[in-house]
Amino acid sequence: MISIRRARPSDAQAIGEIHAAVWRSSYAGILPDAYLAGLSAQRLAGFYQRAVLDRREGHAVFVAAAGGVEAPGGAEVVGFASGGRSRRPGLAEGEVETLYLLEDWRERGAGRRLMRAMGAHLRAVGCRSAMLWVLADNPTRWFYQHLGGREVAHDEVRVGGKTVQQAAFVWDPIEALLAATAPVQDR
Repeated sequence: MISIRRARPSDAQAIGEIHAAVWRSSYAGILPDAYLAGLSAQRLAGFYQRAVLDRREGHAVFVAAAGGVEAPGGAEVVGFASGGRSRRPGLAEGEVETLYLLEDWRERGAGRRLMRAMGAHLRAVGCRSAMLWVLADNPTRWFYQHLGGREVAHDEVRVGGKTVQQAAFVWDPIEALLAATAPVQDR
């Protein structure tokens, strides 16, 4: 069983570990090996702890937790999403900044549910459209296309000393994202 909830400061270490693990598995061969090997889950945890505590209007971090309080050791964080108002105006009002899910937990509906939580949050804070950037060579970019995201822009970004292509996917209106991520019985 996977539940989606707002992240807590105590989730920051797990979020940092997930970020590092997902980048190492998803971007092997795309980003420099030395850069991926040098990712620090601890440093990322500090960044995400600040993000969870961020009180900027419209910013949020959600986690996907497997198990539950009744599970031995409590629920295990297996993925997360973060976002808020768009960092680069012009493409959309809201932005999903991150969506990372451990490999063993993909294709079980957690990614869709995290996207739904972010879409609902962005709509609740007044965003009428949503977008995200994904590396053009990311092997999971099909997921955003499957959810009805329209590829509307391309750009270059330097990561780990390497210039890579990225693509922007947009849901306008934001209701398109919410409809695409609705539970099967609601469609």
